[in-house]
Amino acid sequence: MPRKRKKISLRWQALTSTISTTFVLILMGLVIICALTAHQLSESVRQSLTVTVMMSDDASEQQTLDYKKRLEQRQWVKDIDYISREQALKEQTEAMGQDPSEFLGQNPFLPLLEVHLQADYACTDSLMWITRQLKKNTLVSKVSYQKELVENLNRNLKKVTYVLLGIATLLLLVTLVLINNTVRLSVYSRRFVIHTMRLVGASWGFIRRPFMMRSLWIGLAAGVLADLVLAGGLRALWKYDPSMTQYVTLQNIGITLLAVLVCGLLLTLVCTFISVSHYLGMREGEMYE
Repeated sequence: MPRKRKKISLRWQALTSTISTTFVLILMGLVIICALTAHQLSESVRQSLTVTVMMSDDASEQQTLDYKKRLEQRQWVKDIDYISREQALKEQTEAMGQDPSEFLGQNPFLPLLEVHLQADYACTDSLMWITRQLKKNTLVSKVSYQKELVENLNRNLKKVTYVLLGIATLLLLVTLVLINNTVRLSVYSRRFVIHTMRLVGASWGFIRRPFMMRSLWIGLAAGVLADLVLAGGLRALWKYDPSMTQYVTLQNIGITLLAVLVCGLLLTLVCTFISVSHYLGMREGEMYE
C-alpha cells in the first residue's frame, strides 16, 4: 500500500509539474509571438513609406522607364510604381471633378516614380543619402518624402522595441523562477532518496539520471501542450481576423512553437540539474531543515 501511494504521489507531482510548466511556457510563447509580430508590423510600415521622384519636363516616357529599371536593381529598392502624365491627369480629374488641362491648355503634370524602400533603409540617415543619389540624375527635377512621418515612425518604433524587450526580459526571469521552483519542489520531496543513494556509493551522474529523464519527459510534454494551446489560439485569431495572416505569419508561428518546445526542454533539464546537485552537496543534518 505505501508503495502504491508513493507511485500515485510521484505521478501527481509529475502532472502538477507538467501543468505549471505548460502555463509558464504559454506565457513565454505569447511574448515571443508578440515580439515577432511587432517586428513584422514595423517592417510592413517601413516598406509602405514612399519616396516620390518627380521627373523633369524634358524626360520622355522611355527615358523614365529606363531609369525605373536601373533603380529597381538597387539594393535599397523594394518596388517602384510608375505614374505617367496621362495617369496623373486622369486621377486629378477624377479627384477634382474637372480636367485641369482644359483651362491650362496643356497637361500640367509630370511623370512620377513612387519608390518603395526596403525596411532597413526607411530611416532618416538612409533617406537623406538616397535623396542625394536620386538628385544626381539630370532627368530628376524633385525628390520628396514625408520627413516628419519617418522621424516619428522610427522614434515610436524604438520605444515599442525597448518596451517589448523589457517585458520579454522580465517574463523570462519570471519563467526561470517559476520553473525552477516547480522542479525544486519535486526534487525536494525525494531528497532522502538522493541521500540514501549517495550513502550506498552511487555516483552523482547515476543519481541524477532518473531525475533528468523524468524532467526531460515533463519538459517535452509541457512544450507540446503549450504549442497545441498556442497553435489553437493563433488559428482562432486567423479565423476571427484573416488580415492578421500578413503579420502573424507561418514562419513566425513556427519559430515561436520551436522556441517554446526547446525552452521547455532546456529549462526543466537545467533547473533539475541545479536542484539535484544542490541536494547532492548537502549533509544529512541539512536535509531536515
